[in-house]
Amino acid sequence: MYLPSAFAETRVDVLHDLMRAHPFATVVVQTAEGLDATHMPVILKPDPAPYGTIEAHIARANPMWSAYNPAVEALVIFQGIEGYITPSWYATKAETGRVVPTWNYVVVHAYGPLRVIEDRDWLLRHVSELTDICESGRVEPWAVSDAPADFTEQLLGAVVGIEIPITRLLGKWKMSQNRPARDREGVVAGLRAQGDERSLALARAVVEANRGAVTR
Repeated sequence: MYLPSAFAETRVDVLHDLMRAHPFATVVVQTAEGLDATHMPVILKPDPAPYGTIEAHIARANPMWSAYNPAVEALVIFQGIEGYITPSWYATKAETGRVVPTWNYVVVHAYGPLRVIEDRDWLLRHVSELTDICESGRVEPWAVSDAPADFTEQLLGAVVGIEIPITRLLGKWKMSQNRPARDREGVVAGLRAQGDERSLALARAVVEANRGAVTR
């Protein structure tokens, strides 16, 4: 990933927060036929420090788990808030006209060796934990144990587990840090004026990434 220093986020707690807030990730592996990407919900576990471990599961029918090259690290991509930035919001547009559109976004890349797990106890623990996370906050949360045991056992045979101890974490917070302060202020004002939930969230992200350089 191209990562100019102005956009680099290195705080592990911040990266972990993003990964947990956006757990539907893209797992990319190398196979004999080239790169293969699978999209799946994942769980981030804190150990081993400092980066933790990614856990997931995929369909046994998906050839990725048996075709990946174990000698090449997997890449797991987490996409956060993102959105189009019009140059019309820049003060520089009126001053020089030398501006172009861009896209602001937040992304985390996690790297590590992929290990396949077929142990039924591990799988049951994993899918139960994943379900509990996703169901949390519901008035009547559904649990894996609500399904008949023989049905659950049958489904466990149709999936395999994935475990990726993280060896590297890269975070990119591209939030107008490379623009003059007056342009950043224009971005925040423009996003707020749009008023929709996504734009307001992106405006907050620009403010946070620039740590007080933008007028609040």
